[in-house]
Amino acid sequence: MTIKDKVVIITGASSGIGQATAELLAKRGAKLVLAARREERLLALTEKINQAGGDSVFFVMDVVKADENQALVAFAKKTYGSVDAIFLNAGIMPSSPLSALKVDEWKAMIDVNLNGVLNGIAAVLPEFIEQKSGHILATSSVAGLKAYPNAGVYGATKWAIRELMEVLRIESAMEESNIRTSTIYPAAIKSELLKGITDKDAAESMNKLYAEYQISSDSIAEIVAFALDQPEGVNVSEFTVGPTRQAW
Repeated sequence: MTIKDKVVIITGASSGIGQATAELLAKRGAKLVLAARREERLLALTEKINQAGGDSVFFVMDVVKADENQALVAFAKKTYGSVDAIFLNAGIMPSSPLSALKVDEWKAMIDVNLNGVLNGIAAVLPEFIEQKSGHILATSSVAGLKAYPNAGVYGATKWAIRELMEVLRIESAMEESNIRTSTIYPAAIKSELLKGITDKDAAESMNKLYAEYQISSDSIAEIVAFALDQPEGVNVSEFTVGPTRQAW
């Protein structure tokens, strides 16, 4: 099954990786349900896609709220009849040293980066199990593969995604539900993540790193498209992506 006519839900679709992925998949014929909190951004994106000949709708929601994830999947099914894939992409990165004790930011990262993914999985999994097919993709990070200063809690949420998605892949194979999984581990990708860093030193360090090494969100969009475009019996489960010249 190719990308054309696949029904794909994208969370965190209002900017960065989510927006770039939506625009690319639309060009390749996917039917898109774009989800995020910012209605004005979603409206502008769907209008852009649809005016260019694409097929997209949007749904305003917050991934930390389980019932809104359920409503998102129900909306996608009502609009297009079924769901073929979901890209769980929403995330925040307010980096800081643990000694700064930014406990509220720790909790927010756990809510969005981990619980947001769990909520998405819980919402879509019954549909995929019933139809004996489906593809769940999630954005982790290179901080989900290696330890970095100022990224203790952020990295912990992304390591958790790695474990979660791999177990989902294994269990789906054991249960013969034909559900594919793909986890993406980006390095420095141009997005709005840096805007959420409130720690002065961490912000300075990350902005310097990104200024030197960041690559376009389009790079990740191509990875998502590649994963979706594989034959139904083939699962490419992990992608680590970064600039060739960075030794991350």
